[in-house]
This record gives sequence, structure tokens and C-alpha cells, in this order.
Amino acid sequence: MKSLAKLIAYTKELTPYYVAIVVLTLVSAGGALVTPFILGAATDEIVAIVGGEHTFSAGISTVIWLAVAFLAVEIVVTITDSSGGYFGDVMSANMRSMLSTRYYRQLLQLPQRYFDDELTGTIISRLDRTITEVTRFMQSFANNMFSMLITTVAVLVITAFYSWPIALLLFVLFPVYMWLTALTSKRWQKIEHEKNVHVDTARGRFSEVVGQIPVVRSFAQERREWQLFAREFAATVQLTSKQSRLWHGMDALRRFALNLAFFGIYLILFIQTAQGTFTLGEMVLLIQLVGMARNPVSMMSWMVDAAQHAVAGSRDYFKVMELPQDEREGLELRDPDAVAERRERQASAVPVRFDDVHFAYDEESPVLRGITFDVQKGERIAFVSGSGGGKSTIVSLLLGFYRVQSGRIELFGEDIAHLKMPSLRDQIGVVFQEPSLFSGTIRENISYGRPGASESEIMDAAKRANAWEFISGFPKGLDAVIGERGLKLSGGQKQRIAVARAMLKDAPVLILDEATSALDTKSERAVQAGLDALMAGERTSLIIAHRLSTIQNVDRIITLRDGKIDEIGSPAELAASGGIYAELLALQLEGTSASRERLREHYGIDV
Repeated sequence: MKSLAKLIAYTKELTPYYVAIVVLTLVSAGGALVTPFILGAATDEIVAIVGGEHTFSAGISTVIWLAVAFLAVEIVVTITDSSGGYFGDVMSANMRSMLSTRYYRQLLQLPQRYFDDELTGTIISRLDRTITEVTRFMQSFANNMFSMLITTVAVLVITAFYSWPIALLLFVLFPVYMWLTALTSKRWQKIEHEKNVHVDTARGRFSEVVGQIPVVRSFAQERREWQLFAREFAATVQLTSKQSRLWHGMDALRRFALNLAFFGIYLILFIQTAQGTFTLGEMVLLIQLVGMARNPVSMMSWMVDAAQHAVAGSRDYFKVMELPQDEREGLELRDPDAVAERRERQASAVPVRFDDVHFAYDEESPVLRGITFDVQKGERIAFVSGSGGGKSTIVSLLLGFYRVQSGRIELFGEDIAHLKMPSLRDQIGVVFQEPSLFSGTIRENISYGRPGASESEIMDAAKRANAWEFISGFPKGLDAVIGERGLKLSGGQKQRIAVARAMLKDAPVLILDEATSALDTKSERAVQAGLDALMAGERTSLIIAHRLSTIQNVDRIITLRDGKIDEIGSPAELAASGGIYAELLALQLEGTSASRERLREHYGIDV
């Protein structure tokens, strides 16, 4: 109940719905409790007529009025039940929306390390499984359980007025039943957690496979992936069998206790009626009331089962919601009018500066050690290193994905550690090696960095990126739908869309995770022409090198070795220095398959 109380407090905006449900439930429960009294009174009146105590003409009007009262009460109960069901359904939908959007907002403001450590499928599974279980239970609780609880308490009070032994048996029954239920709770939740781990693992792998189905098929690994998936769900079957034996074994014990208690209740009731303690009408009344108490008790195991799912789900949910946010992420996502803060840049400030930067993804494996360099306005600078040398890490740090262990990174003279991330990233354009397009239209993808861009601005960016020729060939032009991750486009087309997106953003600093490395020669030329246009003027460009042809056209090259800067200089200077870049050129000139393989394997560079 603590977890559910926490959930209600977390969704206090739904209080009007909670109040409406409580009021309607009280009315419905009150109406249901009146019905046994009406039936009891009608029974006594009919017995009196049959026994000759009342004439038919004198007694039948009372019976008719009691029947009308019964109809009126049933109509009120029907209306309140339906209204309560409506409010319960709407409350549940609102709660699902609220929990889902808050979860999404929390994810968008968590540090990058969280996403590094979690499977995508697990993150998605929480949105699906966890929130669904919680809202489903709250809907059932609103529509059923709350009404049953009120009815049970009222039945105990009314029954005690007529027969304290019967009320005592009912009163003892409830805690005994709940105690037997609680015996299984802790162990049940432990098994449920194990099941959720298997389900989340299976869904995580499922998400990865669906996203990379061409890779799976090209390596003929369909059977292996299916077996991995099936193995996880087979484990849940075994756990469910164990869980079910525990639960239903205890349920049989609970039902035995229930049957024993109701045997005693009906025995007392029948004997006392035969002794004249109760009239037939009072016996009917008490049978109705006891029946009303039996139904909630019988359903309690099902509700507790649903509650256990909800409790387990709410714990998983709040575990994520209570993670510390990266306060630098800045924007309050609930505000639809919030925009990144536009900062005035100092004209003389150096666009990018790293000052003695140290960084490690974990304490035992430092990636960058004392990195120091400046990038001037309009300068093109390339990073070269062996695989895992720290090129991508430098870019990730500049984008604020991670915090440095020590040192300082400046953007136009400001320490990025003190900047809000939307303000920081507003000044940086990025073209990744993988285009990273979204499902939707070409227009939506090009304008992703500037959603309010005009038609002419989008077209101009597409033309400068050498993308307009193929875009205009689609029947719907900019409104052509490109499918998930742009699957309807070729590699070169996707990259030109990504270049156009960066052009439209028009940020003063540009990061290129070499966008031409995976393209054929024709596509490379088209994309490279767009990149050259993008880097023109006073834009500062940082390039992760994947092709020597690109490196030769930059102003300076920074080579990295073992997390440290090895050399900094122009292509001509480093060609004669005997360092990493000179080795790359020598391997290129060698031109053998072995040298090309070394370039790819050790430096991630194609020639």
C-alpha cells in the first residue's frame, strides 16, 4: 500500500477524479446496502399475507411500493456504477499519459551514462510493461476494489447489529485471509522480479534485432537470435510455474478457511432463524449481506495478485524517476514555449578550447590525459588516432554528453561546465557518420534543428547540400516519407539530408564524424561538395578523420596516442615528422592489401 499511496501522491493532479470516484462509490455502496433491507421487508410482508396476518388488498400495496423502491435503488446504483466506471477509465488514461510523459521527460534529462549502461529495450519495456501494469491496477481498484472495501465495512457494522457471532466470524475472516495472502507476498515479488529481468532482456534483444535485421540476415543468425529470445521466455514459464504453485497452493488454503468460516455463519443463521431469533425477512436480509461480504473476500486474491504486479511495476518506475538528473540539461520540458537561451558570443573569443582535460568512462581506464588545444575561428581541424584513441570522446565531451574529471572545455570563452546544454548545443552543428534520420518526411528531418524554418530556407539548405536534385524527383518532394531511419533512401541521400540539416541550423561550430566514409565514390563526391559548402566561411570545424583525402584538406591535424596529444600541425608538417600521420601516408603509398587492412583495423581509415 505504501507504493500505491506514493503513486497517488505523485499524481495529485488527478485528485478531482479520485474524489468523484469516492463519492460515486459511496452512493453505489449505499444503494447496494439498501437492497437487502428492501428484499427482507418484502419477504416479511409476503409471509404476513400468506399467513393471513394481512389481507391481500392491504398488504399488496406495500409490496408494490417496495418493488418500486427496489427499482429506484437499482437505477441509482446502475447510474453511479456507470459514472464511476467512466471516471475510473478516464482517470486511468490520464494516469497513463502522466506517468508516460514524466518518464520520457526524465529520460531526456538523465546523464548520457545512464543510456550507456541500459539496454534500449529495457528502457522501452518500462514504458510498456511497468506503466501498463500500474494503470491497469488503478483502474480495477477504482472500478471494483474501493467499492468492495466500503461495502465490506458497512456489512460488518450492519451484521453486528443483528448478530454479533456472525459479525465476529466475518471480522476474524478478513485479517486471517489477508495474513495467508501476505505469507506469499515477499516470495512472489522476488520471483516476479526475476521474470521481469528475463522479459526485459528478451525485449531488449528483440529491439536490437529488429533495428539491425539486415545484419542478422546477412550473417544467417536468425535461428540463433530466435533461440536466445525463446530461452528468455522459457525461463519465465518455469518461474511462472513455480510462482503459480506457490500462489494457488496458498489460495486453496485461503479458500478452505473461507468455506469453513461461511459454513459457521450459515449454520448460526439457519439455527437462529429456526429458533425464532430472526424472521424470514431478517434471514433473507442477512443472507444478502453475508453474500455481499463473500464476494469481496473471494476476489481479494485476484486483486492482491494485480496489486503485486502494480507494486513491482511502480518500484521499477520510481527507481528511474528518482535517478539524479543532469541539471545542465536545462529546459523545463513541460513548458512548450521554452527555448534554448541565445548567448552573445565574444567576437575575439576562441571558438573551442580544451585545457588540460582528463576523462575516463570508468576510473580504471582513462581515455584522455591532459588534452590541451585551441581551434580558431574558421579553422578546420582533424583528429587522428588508433582505434579507441579518444577522437569520439573529445566530440562527446564538447557536446556535453559527459563531464570531465578535471580540466576545462571552453566554447567562445565560456566554460561549458557552467552552460545549460541546450544553449551549448545550439551553437554546435553535427553531421554523424551514421545520418541518424527519423521516420517522417524529408522536410521534418532537414528542419529538425530549426522546426520553424520557412519553405525557402529548407529548399536552400537542400540545394547547398546537393540534395535538392533527388528530393525534387520524389512525387511529394519535401513531404516524401522516408521510413524508419530513412530506410527508403540510399546512403548518399541520407547523408546529404544530414548535411542539409546541419546547414539549416547554421551553427558557428561544426562537428563532422566523417560523413563520407561509408559511401561509394559518386555519393562521396556529392556529399563532400555539400560538406565543403557547409564548412566555408568563418565556421569552425572539427573532423573525426576516416579518409586520408579529407585529412589532407584541413588546416591542422591533432594526432592522439594513448589518450594524449602526440602531435599538432598542418598536413605538410606532420607528413615529415615521422609520427602517426606520416605512418598513415606511408601505408597509403604502400598500397598493399596488408597496409590497407592496417589502416582500417588500427586507425579506422579508408583510402
